[in-house]
Amino acid sequence: MTKEQKNQFVDDLTVTLSSAAVIYLADTSQLNSETTSALRRACYKKDVKMSVVKNTLLKKAFERVEGKDFSELYGVLAGPTSLLISDTGNVPAKLIKEFRKKNERPILKAAFVEEMCYIGDDQLTALTEIKSREELIGDIIMLLQSPIKNVVGALQSGGHTIAGLVKTLSER
Repeated sequence: MTKEQKNQFVDDLTVTLSSAAVIYLADTSQLNSETTSALRRACYKKDVKMSVVKNTLLKKAFERVEGKDFSELYGVLAGPTSLLISDTGNVPAKLIKEFRKKNERPILKAAFVEEMCYIGDDQLTALTEIKSREELIGDIIMLLQSPIKNVVGALQSGGHTIAGLVKTLSER
């Protein structure tokens, strides 16, 4: 790569990292080409963008991103690094965990999820348990609906009479 090509790559990577809310760094070394292709296909199916990057170029891109602090990730930028970018916080973690049922890699180096850094492969389980935006919205809706369902149920159980309503409400 020429210096101009490297600068262009870092610029493009900076734009990508600026707009990404979920970034995973993984070690995919020692995977043969067939297994790497299978991992790329699995990433594609889950709408996760995967690319192998040079650590020095990735660090330069991290430094250029404004408004996000990636400094905690600098320590893991050693050895082969694969960059996984997603819109949902737990999807890459679940993908890695599922893929490792048949393979010993990829190993999670670090993750940057919604302004939080997770360092090390031991964080993989915690990352799989992070709820997506849609799951959180569903939980909130369920919590909001619960009191309404109780009132409607109480009204229906009283036989639609005022006496039944008063009795039901006094019991609560």
